[in-house]
Amino acid sequence: MMRVTQSMLAQNSLRHISQSFDRMGNLQDQLSTGKKITRASQDPVVAMNGMRYRTQVTEVEQFQRNSGEVYNWMDSTDSALDKTTEALQRVRELTTQAANDSYEEGQRGNIAEEVSQLFDHIVSMGNTQSNGKYIFNGANTTNPPIDEDGFDVGADTLDGAGEDVLSQHQITMDGKVYTHAGGDDAVYENEDGTQIEVLDENTVAYTDAEDNVEELDASDVVVSQTDAVSTNQDDVEIELLKGVTIKANSRPQNTFNNALFGDLKELEQKLNDPDTEGEDLTGFIDTIDSHINNMVNERAEVGARLNRVEMIESRLGEQEVTAERIMSENEDADMEKVITDLMSQENVHQAALSSGARIIQPTLMDFLR
Repeated sequence: MMRVTQSMLAQNSLRHISQSFDRMGNLQDQLSTGKKITRASQDPVVAMNGMRYRTQVTEVEQFQRNSGEVYNWMDSTDSALDKTTEALQRVRELTTQAANDSYEEGQRGNIAEEVSQLFDHIVSMGNTQSNGKYIFNGANTTNPPIDEDGFDVGADTLDGAGEDVLSQHQITMDGKVYTHAGGDDAVYENEDGTQIEVLDENTVAYTDAEDNVEELDASDVVVSQTDAVSTNQDDVEIELLKGVTIKANSRPQNTFNNALFGDLKELEQKLNDPDTEGEDLTGFIDTIDSHINNMVNERAEVGARLNRVEMIESRLGEQEVTAERIMSENEDADMEKVITDLMSQENVHQAALSSGARIIQPTLMDFLR
């Protein structure tokens, strides 16, 4: 049988008191921080799980911020397309009015002035910015997609120009776009084979698909730079879920294209031309209708993407609640239990101190008092 000495009792008593202090310290830390642990060494499993759960919560929060950015892009896009559609509908109304041969030259000139203002308005809609970023220029968000100075530069730009200059321009007439056919000649062709050749700064030759040639005044066509509207097709992809990205932008080629601005400029020229008859303007109604349809179709496509963003945002809200609940269950202390345990531990500690005072052997000093 092992012999128990006074010193052993004293050492055990001090050790138990020290452990009691340690337990009280842990409980007080939990009470003050609200967390189960304050150091990873206290429970490595809780610490490692906490890091993973916290990362998940941070990811969800970032995805929610991303969805807010997508909303800004798409709301701005939809608003710009809506205002552009209204402007085009006004252009259509004006064209319908002007197609009446009872209108005089001055009256059509007034209509041309309003069409010019609507042209400028549509350019500004195409150059819409959201949070300092151009939303219709793909990934190139720092530069405007539309250069207003690049439209209607005049046939004299092509007269005697070399292939480099010719290839950088295109012609718009009667709602169709003609691109350079190649070579050093100022010949431009559309998809059905019809050609327009710039003979000089005042005259162009129109050759239809059946090789019928007609000389026209150069003012009957609109010459524009091919890069007057951005050709950037790099989409802005924003991640809303891990591995799931959504296109936030709308390409200008679908709506704010050279054909749109060329047709508007041609309409303005026709309205200012005293020789224009109502029949010459009637064809523009269908042309404007096609551009309105482009705007409507693009808005429908943007709306479909926006519906998906709303569903993803709802899913993110559920994930946030779940992730925060799991993280709380892993890290947060049960405060009611902590308070109860702390009170119980205080009683145990007081009992340990009391019993220790009796166990520790009195010294000579106790008898000299």
